Amino acid sequence: MDKLDLKKQYKALYSSSAKDFSVLSIPPLQYIMVDGHGDPGSAPEYLDSVQTLYSLAYTLKFHIKKTLARDFTVMGLEGLWWMPDMSQFSMERKADWDWTMMILQPDFVTLDLFEEAKRQAVAKGKALLSTRARLETLVEDLCVQIMYFGAYDDEPPTIARMHAFIHAQGYVPNGKHHEVYLSDPRKVAPEKNKTILRQPVKKA
Repeated sequence: MDKLDLKKQYKALYSSSAKDFSVLSIPPLQYIMVDGHGDPGSAPEYLDSVQTLYSLAYTLKFHIKKTLARDFTVMGLEGLWWMPDMSQFSMERKADWDWTMMILQPDFVTLDLFEEAKRQAVAKGKALLSTRARLETLVEDLCVQIMYFGAYDDEPPTIARMHAFIHAQGYVPNGKHHEVYLSDPRKVAPEKNKTILRQPVKKA
């Protein structure tokens, strides 16, 4: 049985220069999502959201492998971050952040398959926030991104450079700040974290 690796299928989306910004068009992509609010470093619902996502993603993977004889690699965590007034968004106001944590899914995952995986995960006592989990297609289209190495709290200068690049190229932000986590922060020193920073844009 061949195993689908979405990271290879969408290679340009999951690899990027750490020196130069890239402008790329991203197709509509399907994710399992959980919304939340508050500081990811201290809000209990953040850890519960991540645990729920991985429980559902692995349950879904094994259910599909058993019933449809199709296999795929479970992708890593991604996040959308924002505040209602983005001019107020800062590292000093994490308690006021809104976020959506998510894991990319193959396009053959249907709502029925997702709901069955949710039922199975709940029956096993997993997926604490299953009632808040959903399967949804994210449409970002044109985006600017860069690879970032370092602690999450040290991202602001890189994000500031990204926004300067966006405006210099005649674009304006057109969606929520998107981060793709390529390292497990439990296993990697903060300064070695590997993250893709992505911002949807449109012509000014």
